[in-house]
Amino acid sequence: MQLSRRTLLAASGAAAVGATLAPTAGTAQAADSTPENATGADQDFDGLLLRAETLITGGGSDPSDPDFAAALAALDSTAKELWDTLDLDAGRTALWADLSPVTEPGNFGQSYTRLRTLATAWATPGAALSGDAATAEALLGALRFTYDTAYHPQAKESGNWWFWEIGAPRALMDCCVLLRGQLPENDLTDYLAVVDRFCPDADRRTNSPTLAETGANRTDKAVTVALRGLLGKDADKLASARDALSDVRDSGRNSLFRYASSGDGFYEDGSFVQHDVVAYTGSYGTVLLGGAAWLIALLANSPWAVADPEVSVMYEAVERSFAPVVFDGLMMDSVRGRAVSRERAGDHRDGASAVAAILLLAAGAPASYADSWRSLAKGWLTRNRTTPFAALATLPQLALAKAVLDDRSIRAGARTTGSFVLADMDRVVHRRPGWACALSLSSKRISAYEAGNGENLHGWYTGDGMTYLYDGDDLGQYNDGFWPTVDPYRLPGTTVDTRHREDLGTGAGTSTYLPSNSVAGGAVLDDRYTVAAMEVTGAAGSTLRTRKAWFLLDNAVVALGAGITASDGRAVETVVENRNLGARGRARLLVDGVPLPVEQGRSDEFRRARWAHLDGTGGYVFPEGAALRTLREERTGTWRAVNTGADTGGSTDPVTRRYVTLWVDHGVSPDDAGYAYVLLPGASAAATAVWAHSRPVRIVANDAIAQAVEDRRAGLTAAHFWDAGSAAGITSSGPASVLVRRRGARVSVAVADPGRTQASITVELPFRVRSVARADATVSVVPGRRTVLTIAAGRSRGHSHRAELVL
Repeated sequence: MQLSRRTLLAASGAAAVGATLAPTAGTAQAADSTPENATGADQDFDGLLLRAETLITGGGSDPSDPDFAAALAALDSTAKELWDTLDLDAGRTALWADLSPVTEPGNFGQSYTRLRTLATAWATPGAALSGDAATAEALLGALRFTYDTAYHPQAKESGNWWFWEIGAPRALMDCCVLLRGQLPENDLTDYLAVVDRFCPDADRRTNSPTLAETGANRTDKAVTVALRGLLGKDADKLASARDALSDVRDSGRNSLFRYASSGDGFYEDGSFVQHDVVAYTGSYGTVLLGGAAWLIALLANSPWAVADPEVSVMYEAVERSFAPVVFDGLMMDSVRGRAVSRERAGDHRDGASAVAAILLLAAGAPASYADSWRSLAKGWLTRNRTTPFAALATLPQLALAKAVLDDRSIRAGARTTGSFVLADMDRVVHRRPGWACALSLSSKRISAYEAGNGENLHGWYTGDGMTYLYDGDDLGQYNDGFWPTVDPYRLPGTTVDTRHREDLGTGAGTSTYLPSNSVAGGAVLDDRYTVAAMEVTGAAGSTLRTRKAWFLLDNAVVALGAGITASDGRAVETVVENRNLGARGRARLLVDGVPLPVEQGRSDEFRRARWAHLDGTGGYVFPEGAALRTLREERTGTWRAVNTGADTGGSTDPVTRRYVTLWVDHGVSPDDAGYAYVLLPGASAAATAVWAHSRPVRIVANDAIAQAVEDRRAGLTAAHFWDAGSAAGITSSGPASVLVRRRGARVSVAVADPGRTQASITVELPFRVRSVARADATVSVVPGRRTVLTIAAGRSRGHSHRAELVL
């Protein structure tokens, strides 16, 4: 790719910091800024410090470019507000009035973050505060004040450990990198000492030395240790930071470049887990990827370059772990954990962070990976017109994106399509060309939610089968004030009793809830069709039990529920939809072809509804008829009501959004109740009515033993067995998810044990086969009048086993 000098300058904050464009230690550019008597090692340190500064600031941009001008203006606006409110008085007790006293971990942690923003504005060419002497002097005084008052080697950790060991030291080292030409030597010595006290290496938790750091926390610490090594000209520290990614001192047990088999990290099936039991690709996973990319770029072509060949695990994660859960540039909420409650970190912003991390990683990755990622990213960037990347990006991130957008040789990749059962984190994602559906499941292995530090106070049902429907024409569904205004008792796809719940996570530290069920997951066939299942077991205080299954097809999602039982004297509901219409939405709702009034607060009941349609969303079919209730309402809430966190808490400003809610009423204390409904994303009202009449997908079982459907057009039969039994001509020896697709003389089969309880599964098919075209090593086939497949599922971790048979 040929770049003009102007483009090179504009891109120097991002693509240029990788191995290809950044000044490399020992090059003429690095040497020009190094004293003549400096050693080769000193040249490495100084060149890498310059690169670190460029990674933080962007290193320069084209002021005539409106996107860069807007990013600079945003930085100036934020910095001006911080500068105007910074307490410069000699007798101050805090740097900002809202962060008093500074001795509280959250307050000094956030103080360092704000100082970094000011330092970035001071060090960024073209910014209003760039090079300002008064700003530099104030920053040096503020760093000294915070050190003397709160964050020094003699201080003892209290409160949230993260501020002490990750948040504060990283922001402090960034400040030191940016101000290094102004920083007195004694001050730098003090700041390096405090980092040595609270973040001496990336391998261990300082306040609990027997606890090994993993996942994103390890990467965060590795970057801090690397910057401390550069500033202190300590080669051993740099080697320690590099080795922390591979953890060569711990036989790779916590290596970020190896697939995890338990606990934190990337899994081979595309899952990412943090905090041992939380699906976290979109938050901690992005932090891990971004931190690794940052460190790889920082150390590229230096004596401490990352050379572990297993870095390919990180490369593979881009398309294996991130591509399935990024939709047109936004990050799916089902993998953002408690971050969904953060006002300033919506799905678009976290998606932008992931895109930026991927593009930074591409700067130093082999072309075989990087070319594909840039195409993927260009598709994401061009399709998201709801919240353009430029409105969310920092200058270095913007430079990376513009280099891709302006390069005509890079084609915009199409939307990811396919079906993904991410068994190791209890998530299912089904993607078609115009829409996507994500299922948030949970089990005794993966938490139903994470809450804590005042975050995600109303996340009670987010892991009980919440169904997220994404439409390319409505990218604001979950980003536009959804979480502070949605009824948290009526999340789409969930079956709940109507009891009152207390706020979660109001104390310090984070907590998770692991339900008692084993089944959560399913099987996928031809990367196109999926059957997923989850047994819902009510949390303490509820006797609710439900067996739920989803069948994810070409243009439909069939949702079945059986064995719905409770004895608490409360009503039980299954929520079909709870759609955010925005601040003034008036989308038309039809039930059985009749339009319902648009007035707010309108509620209707239907004893036996057959179908419904919501303009702008799609259709809903109830094949067996349903006791359907509808509600159109305007809801007002605040971000503070769902997040009171010290550093992430939302505002108390009221947010109002309009919703259309559809639910099936199972009555009070139901006994063996059920439901059946079909989502038709993007379908017109006429197409919905036709589908309801023709029923191209037939429900053949929906009880406590099996739930099954037949899609005659696709030649597909899909079933989930809760116990040994038969359905649609298929017999299973025990709990299993099974898909069978017949096309001419070929039959494709996929089987999984999402409960992970079976050593082996025997499946009988209702036809004879002549031969086996292909089968996984775990599948044996015995042809006969009824073909028998035996699956060795004992160590498969709930993943699919496949075979292709010839009739």
